[in-house]
Amino acid sequence: MSNNNDTNQIGLEKADMSEVISKLNGLLSSYHMFYINVRGYHWNVKGEHFFTLHPKFEELYTALQIQIDEIAERILTLGGTPLHAYSDFTQHTSIQEDKNVKDGTTCVRGVVTGLQTLIEEQRQVSTMASEADDQGSADLVDAYVQEQEKLIWMYNAFLG
Repeated sequence: MSNNNDTNQIGLEKADMSEVISKLNGLLSSYHMFYINVRGYHWNVKGEHFFTLHPKFEELYTALQIQIDEIAERILTLGGTPLHAYSDFTQHTSIQEDKNVKDGTTCVRGVVTGLQTLIEEQRQVSTMASEADDQGSADLVDAYVQEQEKLIWMYNAFLG
C-alpha cells in the first residue's frame, strides 16, 4: 500500500473518496432525520397498537443510533469529516420531517417510507463506493439494506 499525498490512510485515492464521503454525509443526514422521526413515533403513538408499536419504535431508533455512529466513523476512516449540525442535516437529507404523528398506522407508514428512502440512498452509496474500490463502505451499507428490506416486509405485514 502506497502512502503518498494522493491516497488516504487506508490506501484509497483521495479524489475518488471525496464523492463517497459526500454521499455518506448525505446518508448520515438522512439517518439523523429518520432517527428523529422514529423517536417522535415512539413518544407520540396512541391507540390500540400502542403496546406493540412503542417498543418496536424504540428498538428501531436504538439500532439507528448505532448505524449513525458507524457511518460517521466510516467517513472519518476515509479521511472526511462527518456532518454534525442539525442545520447541515436538514440541507443534505433525503427524508422529510414527520411532525405530530400519533396514529399507529400512519407511524408505521412513515417507518416504511423512511426505510425505503434509506435503502435507495444506500444502494447509490454502495455503487459509488464499489466503483472507487471502497469495499468497506459498500459492505457497510449493503448489510444495512439487507436488514432494512426485512424490516419493510415486517412493517408491511403489520399494515396488512
